[in-house]
Formats: sequence, C-alpha cells, structure tokens
Amino acid sequence: MIKQPSAAKALAAAEFWQTPKDALYRALGSGPNGLSQVEADRRLAMFGANHADASQSRSVLRKLGQRVWNPLIAMLLAAALVSGLSGDVGSFVIIATVLSLSITLDIVQEHRAELTAEALRESVAIRADAVRDGKDVTVPVTALVPGDIVKLRVGDLIPADGIVLDAQELQINEALMTGEPFPAFKTDAPCSAASPAEATNALFAGTSTVGGSGRMLVVKTGGQTRFGAIAAALAANAPPTALEQGVHKLGLLILRLTLFLTLFVLLAHLVAQRAALESFLFAVALAVGLTPELLPMVMTVTLARGALRMADRNVIVKRLSAIHDLGAMDTLCVDKTGTLTEAKITLEAHVDPKGRPNDRVLSLAYLNSTFQAGVRSPLDEAILSARNGAIDGWVRLAEVPFDFERRCLSVLVAQNDEHILIAKGAPESILARCVAVGIDGLAHPLDAAWQQKMRDIQDQ
Repeated sequence: MIKQPSAAKALAAAEFWQTPKDALYRALGSGPNGLSQVEADRRLAMFGANHADASQSRSVLRKLGQRVWNPLIAMLLAAALVSGLSGDVGSFVIIATVLSLSITLDIVQEHRAELTAEALRESVAIRADAVRDGKDVTVPVTALVPGDIVKLRVGDLIPADGIVLDAQELQINEALMTGEPFPAFKTDAPCSAASPAEATNALFAGTSTVGGSGRMLVVKTGGQTRFGAIAAALAANAPPTALEQGVHKLGLLILRLTLFLTLFVLLAHLVAQRAALESFLFAVALAVGLTPELLPMVMTVTLARGALRMADRNVIVKRLSAIHDLGAMDTLCVDKTGTLTEAKITLEAHVDPKGRPNDRVLSLAYLNSTFQAGVRSPLDEAILSARNGAIDGWVRLAEVPFDFERRCLSVLVAQNDEHILIAKGAPESILARCVAVGIDGLAHPLDAAWQQKMRDIQDQ
C-alpha cells in the first residue's frame, strides 16, 4: 500500500529518474508484479484520473463578469439602465441588444476554441497494457496510477511519467517535449542526468514509442506529469493583450470625459434655474450620445471574422483579442524547441570526402534506409524522400541493428555476385571503422589529414 508522505520524501530529494529502481518500488508500494486491482482502484480514487487537467477553463458567469467589468461596457450598461428608468425605451433596447450580441459572440467564440483545444488534448492513447495481480490486462489510460507497470510496443503513446524497467532497443519520439526530430534511445540503466531531456531511463507522458519494446514503472500521472504541467500552463489565464489594455484605457478616457461633460451640463442647467428633471434627462441624452454604443460590436465582429479566416488555415484562436497582437507582430522569435517546429528533417546534400555532390553516397544511403527492419527514423524518411526510383535488383541478406555500443546500423545487400555492407550512424562511429576513403573510384588511406577534412565538412 502506498503512503503518500513517504513517497513524497523519497522522490523530493532528486528527480524520479535519479532514484534507484528498488527505492522507487518501495516508495510507490509496488513491485515486479505490479499492483493488485483493489489497490489500483484505491489509488485511482486517491490520485484521480490519469489525464491532463484542462478544467481551468473559466465558467460562463466568470467570462461574462470579466467583460462587464470593462469600463466601456459598464458605461454602456449604465447608460442603458438610466435610459430605461427615464422612459427612453428605444435607447435602452438598442444599447442592450448591441451589447448582448457583442458579448454573446465573444463568449461563444472563446468557448468553441476551448472545446477544440480540449479535443486536441484528448489525442492520447486510449488504452494501455498494464500488469495487475501479476497478469497482463488492458485498462484505460485514465485508470493508470503511480506504481503501475505498463508494457510498451512500437506505436504506443507513453501514458504517464515513469522509468524504464527493461528495454529491447527502445526508441522514443520526444519531439513533443524537446523539439528534437531524432528518436531518443532508452535503457534501464541508472541515470544521474539533471535535465529530463538527458535522462536515458525516463519516459514522459505524451511522447511515443517508435522502435523496440519495453516496460515502464509509472511514477506520476495526470496533472503531476510534465505534459499535465504544460496543459495547465496553456489553460491558465493569460495576461491581458495589448488590445484589451488599449480598450480598457479608451473606456476609462471616455468614461471620465462623459462624466465630466454630463455633470458640467447638468450643473449649468441647474444654475440657469431650469427644471431639474428636464436637465437630468438632457444630461442622460448627452451621455448616451457621447458613448460609442457600436464600438464593442464592431470590434467583436471584426476579430471574429479574423478568427474564422485563421480557422480555415488550421489555427485555433482561443481569445479574439489575441488576433490583434498577432497582426501587429513584425518579428516572431522562438527557440529550436518552439511549438513551430515540425519534428521533420530534410536531406540538403549528399557529398563525398571532398565535399562534392555524389550520387553514389545517396544510392548507398537509400539502400540502407530501404532494407533496414523496424520503424524508420526521420533520417531514413528524409533519405527516401530525396531519391525516387527502383532498387535495381538489390536484395537484403542480413542486418546488424542499431545499438548503443556501435551507434550505427549496418545492412548487408547483394546484387548478382556483388555484396556490400552499408553502415549508417554517428559520424565518429563510422570514421572509427573506416580505413580508406573513396575519391573518383580510387581508395585513399584514411589518414589524419583526410579525417580532419571530413570533420571540417561535417561542421559546415
């Protein structure tokens, strides 16, 4: 049975991937046979469902209150109320109708954007293979709890944060977390890395398995995961945009000006000894005339039209006012892990040791990527996309898969009586296995000078 305080103490001193496996088992009250179904149900009630908590969206009343608090809207509401009380029903109906349409359209657009964003957040694995009562069972991802053991295969999404218990050539696509297009290789070896991106034994919710297989021990679920923290940050209330700040300042300016002129006219009428009721009605009419009743409606309709045009380009606008900031932007700067990355790479050049374009280099790389077994990496996809054509009678004879010791993948291919072993991998690993370089069909010893030339080409 897990004890939340003891588990917290065990995991507080270090990141969970720095904690030894046995210590995690003890802290989580789990073991190699996983949890019992009864204990899993108890923990599910304790920790809650395993999904990113997106419930921070504001209620309709709160959205309405935020808009009514705007000085311009508040002034229009006050003008409508005074018009109604003074008997000017026409002005009351017009102002109330315009405000209702403007506020309703704004709230509906924001609500629809929230529903779309929620649908995107739900694009995670639906079910997972867990070990319960010592047996493999398929359970909903939302039912996973800390201490569960989950089996992973190619194509599975990682359902929670945890550590690798055992791995067979396990490769994880962590582009969601790091922006890196290449898969990260995971092992069950202890790791002391300080950064999550460097933790070779850690798995994070929202990433996916692209190669190999393995098992993981679930440590954190739901909002406690890093994916959950990202979802919570996205759902949190953002600071007011430049447009909202500008409209707020404009509303305060119009409010001060209207109050000053209204009081001044009312005072002047009273000093001139005119009827008090007549003076008051005239001041109210002046206030209504000075107030731009259609401004909120015009702004909302204009921004909503922009949101619809952006939706046609697959861009979700969560707040209408954010469109103004995007339109006023001259330069957008993001780092390499920004959300604008596509997690794809493109083959730009294929050169020989002298740095000259060489079709044979591309042909050999194409054969290696074509005949390799398992899920292709982004590098393989880039190579295959760069060359379209038949393989001209080549057949695959054998393969030495990628591993952490060799850091390269070798494929033995044959065409008629010609046999070639083609290796693809880290440059330093390939160079360490080479004894010569091919230049114009001739072999040259791979001496220090040639090695330096190829390092210079690689650094370009």
